[in-house]
Amino acid sequence: MTIAVPPATLSTPNGTTRPLVRIVIVGHVDHGKSTLVGRLLHETGSLPDGKLEMLKAVSARRGMPFEWSFLLDALQTERDQGITIDTTQISFRTRSRDVVLIDAPGHAEFLRNMITGASQADGAVLIIDALEGVRDQTRRHGYLLQLLGIKQVAVVVNKMDRVDFSAERFGAISDEISAHLIALGVTPTAVIPISARDGDGVAERTANIAWYQGPTVVEALDSLTPSQPLDLLPLRLPVQAIYKFDDRRIVAGRIESGRLEAGDDIVIMPAGKIAKIKTVESWPATPVEGPQGAGRSVGITLDRELFVERGDVIGHVGTAPRDTRRLRARIFWLHDQPLTAGATLLVRLGTRETRATVVAIEKAVDPGDLASEAASAIKRNHVGEIDLSLAQPVAADQADEFPRSGRLVIEVGGRIAGGGLVLSVDSGQRAATADIVPVESALKPEERAARFRHHGAVLWFTGLPGSGKSTLAKALERRLFDRGGSPILLDGDTLRAGLNADLGFTPQDRAENIRRLAEIAAHLAANGHIAIVAAVSPALADRAAARRIAGDHFREIHVATPAEVCEQRDPKGHYAKARAGALQNFTGIGNDYQPPTASELVIDTSALTVAEAADQVETMLARSGVVFDELVDLAANI
Repeated sequence: MTIAVPPATLSTPNGTTRPLVRIVIVGHVDHGKSTLVGRLLHETGSLPDGKLEMLKAVSARRGMPFEWSFLLDALQTERDQGITIDTTQISFRTRSRDVVLIDAPGHAEFLRNMITGASQADGAVLIIDALEGVRDQTRRHGYLLQLLGIKQVAVVVNKMDRVDFSAERFGAISDEISAHLIALGVTPTAVIPISARDGDGVAERTANIAWYQGPTVVEALDSLTPSQPLDLLPLRLPVQAIYKFDDRRIVAGRIESGRLEAGDDIVIMPAGKIAKIKTVESWPATPVEGPQGAGRSVGITLDRELFVERGDVIGHVGTAPRDTRRLRARIFWLHDQPLTAGATLLVRLGTRETRATVVAIEKAVDPGDLASEAASAIKRNHVGEIDLSLAQPVAADQADEFPRSGRLVIEVGGRIAGGGLVLSVDSGQRAATADIVPVESALKPEERAARFRHHGAVLWFTGLPGSGKSTLAKALERRLFDRGGSPILLDGDTLRAGLNADLGFTPQDRAENIRRLAEIAAHLAANGHIAIVAAVSPALADRAAARRIAGDHFREIHVATPAEVCEQRDPKGHYAKARAGALQNFTGIGNDYQPPTASELVIDTSALTVAEAADQVETMLARSGVVFDELVDLAANI
């Protein structure tokens, strides 16, 4: 809920822009947050004309005393319950600041809303009831503010009238909460005694708090430092979708930080691909001129064909996010079941979703008492630091560098289970992109097609060891070459002896092996060659990643020879070694091969000769437009 409050009429000298500060206000239920907000609107002259009188009249008709919190009670259910259950944003002005105050719920059931509200804030006001003092929920809120990276916190000790404006009581609360926040690494900018109901300490120091010499609430808000404007940070454009209009591919997303315009050199992470922005588009797909800044939803076209997908992040060359498969994060856990090491989760970073495994839990803390527990689990409403291993590379930033893109959300079973900050990124160190200037080929695709009589393609032969992939791939390579084509064989074992010699056979290494194969094959196909890949590639996800990399060039051919036939052939003796326990992680014995579900072609080499199988591949290539009809006609006459 957003309350549209007209700002005060005070303007800055010389027409300069006033700084904007976003403040989240948090505290235990009934400690007086809504009352303080209502009083702030009144004290800063930010209420619409007649609003206060109208609410007082409504209260009189209902036979109930007027409360400042009624200004925020836009929902009848909130009046009935007497608690704030939504996250409300209120705009008003102090003498030197434009303030957006985010009122976040105070009780545990609505901590998720509180996280949403606080994620937008530059600073915070933490409110405490002078009679009740510091509660467990107060400590949790302090920890959450630190969790969300909020360093500027003003503490307000409200309802001082309930303790006869006792300086001693205020001092005790001030000492306790200051020690708690400082232990978290957050030094309070001020601790202020107030009575929000009567106005003491809100905008002026009254006789009731004559013993207090610090700032009022309004003065404390005035002293908070606005965050750096998002436009001044490096570019971050998470990709939301890719659209096709006519012959254009438009990459769409919302600019989270920085600025972009046509002609900019960009890098697409986590793949690290370089391009130049050709045009900036707006709906309905018309070019727009000039730079576009943070908060704008835009579409861009690129000067070259690259595979881009939802979840990629676009930055400028030299200031791009890092690519990684490992993250360290500080999270607040919301799920009923404790989070344990080894758990499998769904992690969201911006528009990217990926499966992840909790490698380790380094810390587990109850924010109610700051007691560290055994680092084996994180309980509900507790905080912990965890190491995550991601199933696929992602583009990521540290939260202290990029507050908006350095946050993550965790899902379990289709529901939000936690969230927090990225503390560190185990980077792939692709940051040298500032010195990378891709060189395009001097030859155009149509020149190569005219010579080779075919377009570029990636033929991905997958199947069990011994199924006949390499034999069929080599036969096809010979045929296409003899007819003037440009086929290039990329055999999985051959590349593992050289380029991929550093990789083993863990799921992660297998995925990287396939990624490298796919990148090479896609590059060859983009330059008019037919890349013939023969690789077991047992995982559906890895082959799907290869298809994404190669795009429209990709053709999957499942060599679906029965397992018993493959083992009987055993051309390399691998099955025998695996049966004897001398070959670990061998695909073929067990259920570790995931057969394709939607291949372009399925071939069983136990039922076909090599020539017959090659014929089927050539027919598929002709029907899909990869090879020209006259090449097939030529083949028929040889």
